[in-house]
Amino acid sequence: MPAAVYLELVFSRPEITRGVTRGAARLLADLGYAPLLEVGLPNGRRADVMALGRRGDIVICEVKSGIEDYRVDHKWPEYAPFCDAFYFAVAPEFPDGVLPPEPGLIVADGFGGAVVRDAGISPLSGPRRKALTLAFGRLAAMRTGRP
Repeated sequence: MPAAVYLELVFSRPEITRGVTRGAARLLADLGYAPLLEVGLPNGRRADVMALGRRGDIVICEVKSGIEDYRVDHKWPEYAPFCDAFYFAVAPEFPDGVLPPEPGLIVADGFGGAVVRDAGISPLSGPRRKALTLAFGRLAAMRTGRP
């Protein structure tokens, strides 16, 4: 009789981060947004996912691969001046009750995601929205390929 074989699947953090990022971007696209990954902001920070809506609204998602990632990273409030709505995006196994209640919450994996908690809306000023939208469009165009 063959011996039982047990497999334990262990995912590294980069794999979790990639999956959550992909799922959050897919969800935003399903919701009518145009997402870009790894977007530099004017304050020197980098948004994991930034998405532009049909009406010009801007959403930023900060991906957290696990509780340790959240606990060591306190820069997330610095994203608020550059979006209308801010979300954390986490994997399904992320523990409940750890994240602050103010930001929105997306739970995602490599295939998609769901909005678990809506983000509060804090509209950008007109000049800032225009500057961010132009920068977003230029970045998207540059990423499509250079002549």
